[in-house]
Amino acid sequence: MLQVTATEFKKNLGKYLAIVNKEDIIITRNGIPVAQVTIPKDDKVSLVNQLVGIIPDDGYTMEDARRERLMKHEDSD
Repeated sequence: MLQVTATEFKKNLGKYLAIVNKEDIIITRNGIPVAQVTIPKDDKVSLVNQLVGIIPDDGYTMEDARRERLMKHEDSD
């Protein structure tokens, strides 16, 4: 992972757009990370696999999630 200042990133945007194909870029302001630039990933399975282990396995099913979303949508109407 490459770390650059916001000023450096702005001055050399083209350079960093080429680099982001090889590694993620962390942009800092006053030494504090403020943004991360990564190549977009269209692989939804890959994104779900990244969540494995982060989301607790407490018996919450996809059907539970669907019902919850529908209830939220109905409440906003």
